[in-house]
Parts: sequence; C-alpha cells; structure tokens
Amino acid sequence: MAESLLFSSAESLLGKLASAALQEASLAFGVHRHLQHIKETMELIRGVLLDAEKKNPQSSALSEWLTQIKRVFSDAEDIVDDFECEALRKHVVNTYGSCSRKVRRFFSSSNPFVYRLRMAHHIQDINTRLAKLAAQRSMFGLQVIHQDTRVVHVREMTHSHVNPSNVIGREDDKQEIIKLLLKDDHGQSLSVIPIVGMGGLGKTTLAKLVFNDATINACFPLRMWVCVSNDFELRNVLIKILNSAPNPNRENFNNFETE
Repeated sequence: MAESLLFSSAESLLGKLASAALQEASLAFGVHRHLQHIKETMELIRGVLLDAEKKNPQSSALSEWLTQIKRVFSDAEDIVDDFECEALRKHVVNTYGSCSRKVRRFFSSSNPFVYRLRMAHHIQDINTRLAKLAAQRSMFGLQVIHQDTRVVHVREMTHSHVNPSNVIGREDDKQEIIKLLLKDDHGQSLSVIPIVGMGGLGKTTLAKLVFNDATINACFPLRMWVCVSNDFELRNVLIKILNSAPNPNRENFNNFETE
C-alpha cells in the first residue's frame, strides 16, 4: 500500500534527521532549528499514516492528500541527501585540506553563505508544506498512532553483483550517470552523484549496473563497493572503503582513526 511506502520513507528520513552527523552539520550551517521543525512535523504525519493504512481509505480527497505527502517527502529526502553530501565534503576538506593540496583540489569550492541561504530557503519551503499537510489531517478523522505493530525489516547489506538481463528499463538512467562520471572537469572537483528516491524503486540495482559497466571498468581500474547502513558513522564508512580496496599487504584498517 502507498501508506506503507510513505511510512517507511518517513522512518528513513527521521533516522537521517536524528543522526549525530547531520545534527552537528546543521548546527554548523545554522539550520538546526529549521531541521528540527521538519523532524517534529514528520513525526506527527508518520503517526497518522499508520491510521490511514488501517482504514484503507477510498476517499479521493484523502488520496490526493497522501499524494502531496509523497511529493513533499521526496523533496525533503533530496534536501537531506544534498545536505549530507555537503556536510561530508566540508568535513573532508576541513580535516585533510590543510595537509594535502591534492585533496583540496578534488573538492569544488562552494560559497558557504550562498549555500546556507539556498538550503534555508528550501528547508523553509518543506516546513511550510509539511505544516499545512499536518494541519489537514483532522479533515479525514485520522488519529496519531505512536507505535507500529507491523513486522520491522532490517536493511540488508548489499553486494555489487547484478545480472543485467534481469533488469528492464534502467538503461537510460545508467547511461546518464555514466556520462556524469566520465565528465572531464580537469580535476577541479570530486564528483558525488546521489541516486535518490523512495524505497523499492531500484536505486541500489541502478548503482550496481553502473558499477559493473564495461566502460566504467575500463576508466576506473580501482572501484570499491561499500554498503552504508542506516546507522551512518563516518569512521565506519571510511574503514569499509579502505578495507574494500585491493590490498596486497592484507593490511586491516579497523584501527584507523579520524579526527
């Protein structure tokens, strides 16, 4: 059901908004209060989605309301993913940029003031839309349910293998991402290409298709596949990346330290 997908999307977004990394970054960028408003309103909407699922509504007005929620959730996820990428970029540049000019060259220099204004504008738009949708829930007699009694599925760790013959309709998307990866920017920036969307749309499968493409294999002799769990922690991600690289000395990086 659509409500189940929306509830899962809300759970995923709330997990990201509550992460320590995003909390710290939001304080640094001066948008912590606005992101907290998004989190609080989403928690309210998440509760009524469970009630909507129990009622199995046929109302066209309620269906349109749920469609609007789907749109704003998708936009909110795009913003959170953008914010996470920028926060990670800033962390790497601040940590390693002063000791390595090569690392600094990999990252594009963005204007923090312009970025903060742009993000604040987008976040305010999401807040306004979410608040309006939350206020409308009383029109449908929906009650807040704080506990989900459904079976909870833990996110499965993925591998990079995929059978292209089993995948239909993703060739255009794959080629578009490959085009971005092969774009020559003369070493001015390190590309981060997020694939965003609601759960079940095939984002991981698309990433696998790109990862295993013959052109990508030829252009990138060193490729590393790392699956990041919902419990995101920068040190663990870096360790996974280092351990997944070909390592003739069989060195283990589990004791790797970050500042």
